[in-house]
Amino acid sequence: MAYETMKFEKTDGLAIMTMNRPDSLNSVNTKMQAEMEDIWNQIEADKGIRVVIITGGDKCFCAGADIKEQFPPGQSRPSSRDFFKRIEDSPLPSIAAISGFCLGGGLELALCCDLRIATNSAKFGLVELRIGSVPGAGGMQRLPRLIGITKTKELLYTASQMNADEAYRLSLINKIVPVETLMDEVMHLANTMLTFPPHGLKIAKRCVNEGMQVDLHTALKLDVAISVAEMSTPLAQENRQEGLAAFREKRKPNYKAE
Repeated sequence: MAYETMKFEKTDGLAIMTMNRPDSLNSVNTKMQAEMEDIWNQIEADKGIRVVIITGGDKCFCAGADIKEQFPPGQSRPSSRDFFKRIEDSPLPSIAAISGFCLGGGLELALCCDLRIATNSAKFGLVELRIGSVPGAGGMQRLPRLIGITKTKELLYTASQMNADEAYRLSLINKIVPVETLMDEVMHLANTMLTFPPHGLKIAKRCVNEGMQVDLHTALKLDVAISVAEMSTPLAQENRQEGLAAFREKRKPNYKAE
């Protein structure tokens, strides 16, 4: 399927979603949101995909919602809240490749990804107060869980931006790389993840995500329940035996996907 505002590639277990409205700083309009959701439907239906990369290219990740888009009286902008939650809750690990502006809804999208690699040109912020609004897709809840309440409130109350160095210091991003090597770095990370069995990544993501929403005592019980359930499947057992055999035989394991 041809897209007007997005690019979509699939290769060797990897899916790459690229926002493609460079003249509008990849701001999200109704068309882009619909195309993103259509791509995600394809990703979820494709059992061969194991890792997802979301990017906006080397100039700009996403400057947020397209505030120039006009709606008829009584009609409001469609919310991205549910779609972003699908990305966050998906068993597939996701990586945001960020360069340039990552603001408003763009930052909210990046927050739903599991890992974030950024260039030294990246700028982060929830700047909706500048237009008399507030973040509406989960940013006010996800950001403080990553960087703390005090810094989140400062960013919100001042509608200010922070650079890549500060974002890295606060653990908002995993790594800072030069613009020219962004996708090489992200691809290397994704390919490393693809060397591991799919069920292992699925268990790790679910345990961390769900465990962070409860107290430690409950989270430890969740670890056991999730791991036992996921490891009991025939495929998980087969992959575990393959991993052990490969270790003993000093060779590269050949894991199977679903």
